[in-house]
Amino acid sequence: MLVVSRKLDESIVIGDGIEIKVLRVGREGVRLGITAAPHVSVHRGEIYNAIRRANESAAAPDTSVESLVARLRASQKKH
Repeated sequence: MLVVSRKLDESIVIGDGIEIKVLRVGREGVRLGITAAPHVSVHRGEIYNAIRRANESAAAPDTSVESLVARLRASQKKH
């Protein structure tokens, strides 16, 4: 992990098109501004993790009891 110190109105640049700028420093935290190309997704960490969990859940096989019963009945009809 790279750790950098920045003051108000200073920024860091990632790659050729992502800039993160310190907009405000206060008691409750730091406000950052992020400039990135439209095709680059930028999310807060908790939102990114929620999206990832939802995608993993959607891609997981359906193992509900109803689904298993339906698959068993379908396989019995074939035989």
